[in-house]
Amino acid sequence: MIQRLVFLFLAILFFSCKNDTLPKPKAMLRLEYPRPYYKAMENPCPFGFEVNEIARLKGNADCQMEIEYPKLKATIHITYREVKNNIDSLLRDAQKLTYEHVVKADDIAEQPFINEDFNTYGMLYEVGGNAASQSQFYITDSSRHFLTGSLYFYSKPNYDSILPAAAYVKNDIRRLMESLQWK
Repeated sequence: MIQRLVFLFLAILFFSCKNDTLPKPKAMLRLEYPRPYYKAMENPCPFGFEVNEIARLKGNADCQMEIEYPKLKATIHITYREVKNNIDSLLRDAQKLTYEHVVKADDIAEQPFINEDFNTYGMLYEVGGNAASQSQFYITDSSRHFLTGSLYFYSKPNYDSILPAAAYVKNDIRRLMESLQWK
């Protein structure tokens, strides 16, 4: 009886160890985001722009807004200020906010923006590296209106991990800047 159990145990052991374990090949994470569809936002503020349909817009009476991307875990924070002979200080503050990230940033690329048809002028900053904000921007008409925005993710900054989502939202920021019109 014991011989049969030993033989059965050895047979199971012998036949169960046929397949060798193979290492899995290295793979890259592929993140796909939906094609953006834009719609004009409705608000009582002195400006309007187009927003991606996957985003949620939250605003208050002071025309301070948040454009939330729940699936990307990101938010664009928008601040509106009226220009009252203080354009220099508003520009300085917007640039200062961007360059506070230079401690963690690998680089900061500036992309000027001019749309004479809508009387909008501004700058888009792309912040590379493990900075808290991946994109910053401001847009103004230089005489009455000034709008700033900052992109933040709800996670510890890891540039490699958030790069695809940051690129997707950066395209939405460009669309926001291109479509912005003063009322």
